[in-house]
Amino acid sequence: MLTSFPRHRGSAPRRRPRTTRALTGTVCLLALAGTALGAAPAPAADPSAPVSWRADLSRTGADDVNVRYDAGALRVRDGSVSPASLGRDRGYASAVLDPHHVDRPVNRVAVDVDATVPDEASVEVEVRGRAADGTWTEWRRAAAGAPAQLPRDVVDVQARLTLWNAKGEPTAAVRAVTLTADDTGTAPADPAPTTRAAAFSARVHATREGLVGHTTANGHVIQANDHFVALPSRRALSPNGSGQYSVQVCGPARCETAPVWDVGPWNTHDDHWNPASVREQWKDLPQGLPQAQAAYEDGYNGGRDEFGRQVANPAGIDLADGTFHNVGLNDNGWVTVTYLWTEGGGDTTSFPTWGTDVSVRQQATTGSTRVASLPGPTTVRVRCQVHGQLVNHDGYSNDAWSYLPDYGGYVSNIFIDVADAWLPGVPTC
Repeated sequence: MLTSFPRHRGSAPRRRPRTTRALTGTVCLLALAGTALGAAPAPAADPSAPVSWRADLSRTGADDVNVRYDAGALRVRDGSVSPASLGRDRGYASAVLDPHHVDRPVNRVAVDVDATVPDEASVEVEVRGRAADGTWTEWRRAAAGAPAQLPRDVVDVQARLTLWNAKGEPTAAVRAVTLTADDTGTAPADPAPTTRAAAFSARVHATREGLVGHTTANGHVIQANDHFVALPSRRALSPNGSGQYSVQVCGPARCETAPVWDVGPWNTHDDHWNPASVREQWKDLPQGLPQAQAAYEDGYNGGRDEFGRQVANPAGIDLADGTFHNVGLNDNGWVTVTYLWTEGGGDTTSFPTWGTDVSVRQQATTGSTRVASLPGPTTVRVRCQVHGQLVNHDGYSNDAWSYLPDYGGYVSNIFIDVADAWLPGVPTC
């Protein structure tokens, strides 16, 4: 669960004060020449100048889905693979590129793509950013001539490519991606953490995803009794095995926190949890109302989804079988969904931690997926806590675990650097 523990005073953890179509692009390179002896020093670089870099497309990794790199380009590997929740007969691939660190905060990213895109194929590029406090923004789509505007300043930028082609048809070939980041100089769209409201919640219609053995949009092969959800937008799609974007689903019996691992139902660009000002499509619908629900109940968009299909139910979320039954559903029905990454601290409490390489787990057990780690002592924001697996370490035993919304997972309360086993003032999840 962790390695390299510090020594403690006696047997207690050390205490610290509490802290609260074909596209082409050109890459421009800035060369900084050395200064010859006796020559005037070179002028300092403009700190406000845009920063450009070319992504390495050849480094395919564990977060990629159905993608291959050959002959100098990324392509769809298997034209029969498509996200399970959508039920579309099209080949699909996703490539999550390595994050790129920038030496100053930025909040806008332009993307230039060199690709060949057949008529039945498409390429989408999305970017997100990681702020100095380690939190990620949602993914935002960037297109030619339309840079992605991020909601706050970030110091790391990551891009994700999504390739589509009709089943059996030629795939797009992406040869190069160049990103250019800058700071717009305007106030960030997200207000300061101390003034932001609690996580957004809405009551939406849920359906059971099922589809055991099929593949989700992030590459997860669906298992019986799985625990994850699908939302109809890629803006909040977590990497496989990660809880970076998670929801709390409350049904008739209980609530469960589950990661977003698939895209659907019905739509792929309906981030209905966002206000109209930043919602990707259907900007005339109120926040929290899925487009499928409006189409089904009120005939919105002629009663059809973004692909022109007649909407047969009002679903705004799909639940994997384990989540579906755990929250108390026996048939499709209404649930309350809290979109945990949308919160800004209004309903969290900050605590210090101790230890190095402390695991943050998908569930409150040491055997569940490790979604993140705390490299060293830090301050974390805790939303709620649960009784989970009993953890024994250094003479202490505790079954309490805290949910950290910034990491999308749970940490044992043993590593929260306060005297109380059950954190004071923190509600039960």
